Amino acid sequence: MTAPSAVAAAPTPAERIDRGRTARKRVPRSAHGLFDPGADRFDPVDVLARQSATRVPELVPIRYGRMLESPFRFYRGAAAIMAADLATLPHTGLEVQLCGDAHLLNFRLLASPERHLVFDINDFDETFPGPFEWDVKRLAASLVIAGRANGFSTRQQNKAVTACVQEYRARMHRFAGMRTLDIWYAQDDVDRMRELLDSSLDSSVLRRTDRAAAKARTHTYLQAIDRLTRVTPEGRRITPDPPLIIPLRDLLTDAPDRGEETELRTIVESYTDTLSSERRHLLHRYRLADTARKVVGVGSVGTRCWILLMLGRDDDDPLLLQAKEAQESVLAPHTDGERFDNQGRRVVTGQRLIQTSSDIFLGWTHVLGLDGRERDFYVRQLRDWKGIARPETMDPRMLALFGGWCGGSLARAHARSGDPVAISAYLGSGDLFDRALPGFAQAYADRNERDFKKLGAAVRSGRLTAKSL
Repeated sequence: MTAPSAVAAAPTPAERIDRGRTARKRVPRSAHGLFDPGADRFDPVDVLARQSATRVPELVPIRYGRMLESPFRFYRGAAAIMAADLATLPHTGLEVQLCGDAHLLNFRLLASPERHLVFDINDFDETFPGPFEWDVKRLAASLVIAGRANGFSTRQQNKAVTACVQEYRARMHRFAGMRTLDIWYAQDDVDRMRELLDSSLDSSVLRRTDRAAAKARTHTYLQAIDRLTRVTPEGRRITPDPPLIIPLRDLLTDAPDRGEETELRTIVESYTDTLSSERRHLLHRYRLADTARKVVGVGSVGTRCWILLMLGRDDDDPLLLQAKEAQESVLAPHTDGERFDNQGRRVVTGQRLIQTSSDIFLGWTHVLGLDGRERDFYVRQLRDWKGIARPETMDPRMLALFGGWCGGSLARAHARSGDPVAISAYLGSGDLFDRALPGFAQAYADRNERDFKKLGAAVRSGRLTAKSL
């Protein structure tokens, strides 16, 4: 999605409404309930294997092992598979900056730079311009898959999807009537989320929400420091936990050419150039004390990810940064969005565009390794005031409530980067889109379960290797 020129005449509200309604002729709203890829669909295992070809070889089996833990864990690692599926469907042409991996666990409580607790999207590895409905469909399918894992009935799963899509549509309608700057400043803080709770809900839901907010406030960078580091005679250092966390000093034992050390030094030195001057000044008050390779997430396992332990005044003045390799978005082969010369910059640009409160240390860099391969990275704080949902503990009502929060947050992200007037006009005031999405989500959850079994069969046959930790 290329940003429009400020010099060009902006379309009128009537023209924007007409654009949204015209899109209905291209893709009727009821058509979004359909998903039938046919017998000639691609092999999902091939998609995963192609991704793995550029990753750290010894970590790839961990990725497959995590994906085989459950259909939901498989879904978390299968964004590339779903992107290929979505690309086969008719689309609205109403583009936004997509999250690209909008499953329910990528929405969470986060700290804003002003130290407010906000609810927002957290993961942007796959962010890329594309049709708004692709994010909505990935989120909707994740709710069904989570509901199935909990043993919920089909009706209960569909209610969660409907609550999510209804809130997306209602929120988009409100954004369509707002001033542009008001949309940009809109934020979902914890107080607003609490106000959105229906008065008919019993006090247990309110207490649970308050506990989640209180717990998120304890997940500070200092807690991460206590968990991931220790004070040694040489000073504070990262605590080994192989193979998930391996300090660079241990990796160098097996890599006498010290290529990793050179790469990391380049990351730290060049990344600071992408920060604003005042944040660069702040970061220069820290020195790099230790580094380690870290295994993160599910879909990201195997990409290069480093923990950077920075120290300010002394061992009790720490900062933990994460430098994560950024590869091409899984959406890129399927859309005509703007191409970036640096995938780390793509991630950072997308995050700043759709997230209301980005990390003050968010930046990117590019390195040329001694192996001759060029790699892009983005850098951010490792952890600060994060509250992560636990869908396995949710009852049907809580899953529907959480789905509504996610749907509303996604609408806000899309309204910042896309055209809320056109999208709202497409969705309309009726519930056609709301009633269609549960059908898609159920069909895709069925497909996800079959793909999950195909991965298991590939491991059992020896085609792929999986490792459980």
